Amino acid sequence: MTKSKRDQKSAELANQILENYQPETVEDMQNALKDIFGPMFESMLKGEMNHHLGYEANDKEEKETENRRNGYGKKTIKTSSGEVNIKVPRDRDGSFNPELIPKRKKDVSAIENKVISMYARGMSQRDISSTIEDIYGFSVSHEMVSDITDQVSSRARRMANKTVK
Repeated sequence: MTKSKRDQKSAELANQILENYQPETVEDMQNALKDIFGPMFESMLKGEMNHHLGYEANDKEEKETENRRNGYGKKTIKTSSGEVNIKVPRDRDGSFNPELIPKRKKDVSAIENKVISMYARGMSQRDISSTIEDIYGFSVSHEMVSDITDQVSSRARRMANKTVK
């Protein structure tokens, strides 16, 4: 991917934030980013749950596992813009251990810029996997990265469509 395409996507994302939130101060911008971080982290966790269970939410096909989604737990994470409440997906047998935002980890401020950068730049699955390994110290499969990025992308499109209407 060329640098101009990455810059264009970053500019488009920044313009959407500016148009939708119309921040007038640095504090307004931080609040806008807090609003974006919560759904973005939730989408990443949903993608990770899809990978863990081996099927998408609301998939009507026969499943290879008896384990199913079991609602959400609440978690407050610390970002550079302040605390953000998120919903963390749960599964019935309790085997879901999120790797992106591990259980009992609350401070995600160090990864925010990397997460936004990955999303805005349209990074390849290989690059995102490498970045996650850099952030967390473990590798994730390309399939898991695909599940996660699919969730984040569809969530962002839905949010953009809601604000345009």
